[in-house]
Amino acid sequence: DREILRVLVECCLQEKAFNKYYSLLAAKLCHHDKNHKFSLQYCIWDHFKQLESMELRRLANLARFIADLIGSFSLSISVLKAVDFTDCAVLTSKVVMHFRILFENLFTEYSDGVIWNIFTRIANYPELENLRNGLDLFMQQHVNKNALTGEQLGPPESASLILSKCKVAKKALANVSGVLL
Repeated sequence: DREILRVLVECCLQEKAFNKYYSLLAAKLCHHDKNHKFSLQYCIWDHFKQLESMELRRLANLARFIADLIGSFSLSISVLKAVDFTDCAVLTSKVVMHFRILFENLFTEYSDGVIWNIFTRIANYPELENLRNGLDLFMQQHVNKNALTGEQLGPPESASLILSKCKVAKKALANVSGVLL
């Protein structure tokens, strides 16, 4: 069973352009069996360790794949807890690029309500405080800042959308009452 998701992720990463089919199939498998969800999480964590050596196409496909799974609530954003967003040594240019693609994809593809719910789900867990602080810092330094200067990865008109979704995400991270929309 564990190999099914590893093969699925590998096929997704080998595509020349991102194919949403793989994230839809992974979402179905995760909803079908909780063990698939855990296998996928471990697979993603293994890929996080390889980001520096990945070619850009694979890195971008992985970012979009994860964004789709987080956006469909097949995976929690807590899957990112394996990354220390506050450690400059970890945040090489390729790693930053990967997570910028992931967040910009989330912020341009999903509504305010979905973004609110994604980030609120980790707001009231004390053990995820480092993740919340790291996400907030990363979004400020790399996502928000790049959108403000017009250096976002998407089209120019996506800058204002990214900025507004960053604000929603930041408020949701502080939503300790856990109220979902």
